[in-house]
Amino acid sequence: MSVRYEIVHTTVYHYQQPVSFGEHRVMFRPRDSHDLRVLATDLEVSPEAMVRMIQDPHSNSVALVQPLASAVELKIVCSFMIEHAHTNNLELPLSPSAEVFPFAYSLEERFDLEGYMRPHYDDPGGHLTAWARQFLRTDGLTGTRELLVQMNQAIRDNFRYVERDEEGTQTPQATLKLNSGSCRDFALLMMEAARRLGIATRFVSGYLYDPALDGGEAVGTVGAGATHAWLQAYLPGAGWVPFDPTNNLLGGSQLIRVGVARDPSQAAPIAGSWYGEAGDYLGMTVTVAVKRR
Repeated sequence: MSVRYEIVHTTVYHYQQPVSFGEHRVMFRPRDSHDLRVLATDLEVSPEAMVRMIQDPHSNSVALVQPLASAVELKIVCSFMIEHAHTNNLELPLSPSAEVFPFAYSLEERFDLEGYMRPHYDDPGGHLTAWARQFLRTDGLTGTRELLVQMNQAIRDNFRYVERDEEGTQTPQATLKLNSGSCRDFALLMMEAARRLGIATRFVSGYLYDPALDGGEAVGTVGAGATHAWLQAYLPGAGWVPFDPTNNLLGGSQLIRVGVARDPSQAAPIAGSWYGEAGDYLGMTVTVAVKRR
């Protein structure tokens, strides 16, 4: 079963007086795969801009946007029509050797996954490692999938979600200490915790469909109406399996992938430069509308 979505992502930068612009790196286009097809795309930029489409080292689609004139506003509107097949994390069988934790990747897998297995953040005091190890059973065997499912749910149940307009992502240690964070923070926390246990993970940026915004039943989904973030864990036999600790989602068709990366800093939805006086920048507004068709 598949569903179609119409997505409109609008980003507007506001300035006090006309400024000139450097190149902007835009990662808005959904990532095609066997479960997600992009049927139509459109990109509008004001002021007029030169646009080049490339693929980054992770095969994400990236638009390099170079505005050609100065302005008090830079507006980038990306529109997409996609078809998304429903996926269920719990239905994907693992290789017998990976069903019980700990497990070992094959030598070939380790060559390809090395950058996704190595922790990217220090763990002074071992607090992150201790937090991760609490999900290992002491009364029997620990199922690999069950370990990640419980970690996913624990973040949703025990941490407070907060929206943050600041660029960047909290360190996992900061998220543990504050007991709160944004979707990007929660994704990074679970990524680094799983890496401390030897499981390969990668960051995913994209969009979240909330049925309540389409007149459907409210189910407590958070993170819709803007860009969203979650993670994937590589499990032999099942491949890259999605986990959304912000909403305790395990696959499905609500999560719409755009970019994947080793670290959140590599999958920023938009990044660029401008030239003017220090006080010219007034702020940015971002809206994401995801409608089912």
